[in-house]
Amino acid sequence: MNKKRYIFGPVPSRRLGRSLGIDLVPLKTCTYDCIYCQLGHTTNKTAQRREWVPLEAVVAELKENLTTRPDYITLGGSGEPTLYSRIGELIERIRSITDIPLALLTNGSLLWQQGVRDEIADADILIPSLDAGDAVMYEAVNRPFPGIRFEQMLDGLIAARHSFSGDYRLEIVLLSGYSARESEVSRLASCVKKINPDRVQLNTATRPSAEEYAVTVTSKRLHELANRFDPPAEVIADFRGVHACTDFSTGSENIVQMLRRRPCTADDIAAGLGMHLNEVAKYLAELMAEQGLKQYRRNEKVYYRYD
Repeated sequence: MNKKRYIFGPVPSRRLGRSLGIDLVPLKTCTYDCIYCQLGHTTNKTAQRREWVPLEAVVAELKENLTTRPDYITLGGSGEPTLYSRIGELIERIRSITDIPLALLTNGSLLWQQGVRDEIADADILIPSLDAGDAVMYEAVNRPFPGIRFEQMLDGLIAARHSFSGDYRLEIVLLSGYSARESEVSRLASCVKKINPDRVQLNTATRPSAEEYAVTVTSKRLHELANRFDPPAEVIADFRGVHACTDFSTGSENIVQMLRRRPCTADDIAAGLGMHLNEVAKYLAELMAEQGLKQYRRNEKVYYRYD
């Protein structure tokens, strides 16, 4: 099998079990530059939709990897997948070759466009994000591409709820000192009522973020805030149980052995082990929960070592 370019995994997912990911844009091509992003700063902030990667190559690579029998095929990866102008065609092609359910992870910034909503309509699960309850916090946390306004984004989330017939799950990332403040949680709850998703899922910055000041909210606090939402939110569970599976423990052990030899960045690990950066981020989050894995910043880079 050729080296994967557009497909990664299956990787353990807190929400989707064994997830086979499809990367539709180059690394950090996004409409946002979120302060909590686990992949670092956005290097190509854009709202331009185009065929960033060749459709036929993506489909061919996906076919090669369907034997892994993931629980879900997930459109996500290294940036904002709705920037991919042929996403509708891709979803149609996936439907024609497999019955594995399809999930779309999106920041929701382009859902105000009718064309985008039409193209993603045949996904099984839509998981957009909402990280702010007003325009000020939106600019502070998401740092959107100029011209994408908070009200426009929110209208898109509401419109998508009306047009999408599948499972609509809204993810909210709360940050200490920012969106986890009482006043901001109230604003977020008001927005959630307008959107009326099937589920609300609370998350926080559990992995090294683009900015050091994107501070984690404790599990206890997340659970305290969960009932402030309607429907009541669920705190996305730790995925240690998924990582305990044999096919994932091998990847963890390879990372541990590499870090025992020398400190590395996530990029170093990905390059050294031939893994996708998203895979590495998930393994590191799991290993951070164990004794031994340490992280530190040097020259704006995050390094890991295993003592």
